[in-house]
Amino acid sequence: MSTDTLANVDTKPELVRTLHIIYALHALGLVLGAFGAASVIGSFLFGWPSIIAVIVSYIYRGDARGTWLESHFSWAIRTFWYALIWAVIVGVLGALLAIVVIGFGIWIVGMFLLGIWAIYRVARGWMNLSSRTAMPQ
Repeated sequence: MSTDTLANVDTKPELVRTLHIIYALHALGLVLGAFGAASVIGSFLFGWPSIIAVIVSYIYRGDARGTWLESHFSWAIRTFWYALIWAVIVGVLGALLAIVVIGFGIWIVGMFLLGIWAIYRVARGWMNLSSRTAMPQ
């Protein structure tokens, strides 16, 4: 189905509400990192709000099958897992290069950029949900 076709399929209002909660939980995880003791990406990956958001996304994704909302559940799930994969890559690369001191810079810059990327993904998803637009696959 094309994105235009998916957007025209009737959706359950409770799924839209659930997605708003998922995006809010992800945003809360990011905000807690920005204003707390943890890093933005650390709070996003290991804080309860985002972990709960991913679990809820997996639970309700099947209910949205064949609708434009399915793309939002997948977007939220992929955002979390891609962030985790990139955080591991940055962490390992930084650890390997810490011997020559630039590893610390890689950690700082890498995690900062990853935090910005996560903020972008959550904001874009939430804005598209509000405008009833499917996310790209």
